[in-house]
Amino acid sequence: MRAARLIFITAITFFSSAAIGQITGPPSTVSGQDAERNVITTAMPFLLISPDSRSAGMGDVGVALSPDANAMQWNAARLAFVENEIGASISYSPWLMSIGVTDMSISYLSGYYRLDKQQVVGISMKYFDLGNIFFTDDGSSGTDFSPKDFSISAAYSRKLSDNLSASLTGKFARSNLFGNYTNNNQSNPSPATALGVDLGLFYTKELLFNGKESDFSSGLQIANISNKVSYSGDDNEQFLPINLKVGSAFTTNLDPYNKLTVSLDFNKLMVPTPSEGDSIPATLLEGMFGSFGDAPGGFQEEIREITISSGVEYWYNNVFAVRTGYFYEHLTKGGRQYFTAGLGFRYQILGLDFSYLIPTKRNNPLAETLRFTAVFKFESLGLAKASVAE
Repeated sequence: MRAARLIFITAITFFSSAAIGQITGPPSTVSGQDAERNVITTAMPFLLISPDSRSAGMGDVGVALSPDANAMQWNAARLAFVENEIGASISYSPWLMSIGVTDMSISYLSGYYRLDKQQVVGISMKYFDLGNIFFTDDGSSGTDFSPKDFSISAAYSRKLSDNLSASLTGKFARSNLFGNYTNNNQSNPSPATALGVDLGLFYTKELLFNGKESDFSSGLQIANISNKVSYSGDDNEQFLPINLKVGSAFTTNLDPYNKLTVSLDFNKLMVPTPSEGDSIPATLLEGMFGSFGDAPGGFQEEIREITISSGVEYWYNNVFAVRTGYFYEHLTKGGRQYFTAGLGFRYQILGLDFSYLIPTKRNNPLAETLRFTAVFKFESLGLAKASVAE
């Protein structure tokens, strides 16, 4: 188990979140795609892991869903349209339980406060506990360490019109994977720290569909725009998972008691694609904008770098929800492909959500991933008044 965890830590350091679902074997395990396999690598891939159960139950969509406290992860511009004055959410997920890991987990805390009718501020914290690792060189001696990643974000969201909003999020992230461990291959490792920003836009409009009250929303987020970081020295810097997300959601009231939401997101890492013989771009902007045309396989490979999230959410009487979704990533770019399912419950100020991940292939370490979320909504700090959920 210790050896397996050390392999996992190495994978998390040198591979992007797209590779997390493929750590069961080397790249050659992807049948028929060996020669074309070219996974984009970044530091701090935990920043892209879906923390909350609502979006996780809908195939990891989130950029254009109805606003709640978890918008801090997906698109903080959504916060400008929250109906309550104060809201908060806390999420927890055991990690890699399907391969016998018992002490790894992801925790997420987020909240918002409405300043006035136009402005909302939000804050969030993500904490990734990778459990206890035993580092060794010769198999007989070594040291124990508990790697941990975390990020803290603060956002400002403002309405630009009755239907459009924008957001700016500041972020601090720190990844400490090796502690004081050193060996011949990894000398003097140190924690990686980054300061970055997220940018968001959100558009929503009420309309009639088949004579029923409905809403159409769309969103855009560029997340983790930040300096490059290094775990071992300035000569080995890596980009963070700078991510472009665009998507839309459509919600319709089927009748006074039943409501249905359908959502679709597209993601593209704005990070250089690995190419033999090419050096990593020197500047952040070169890497971001060059990422749309640097794939060795040309346009076809650029298209393969887009991941697709799709989800459906059904509410009965704004009290009980059922969710499902599907996430797709091309085999040559990591191969994460899985279905998701989720449940939701709302009563007065409290909401509870649960999600479950079902991979399309056997022996996937992400299999049976569970997420649990509790959400709270208040009119004001001193008034515990019942509020209607999404």
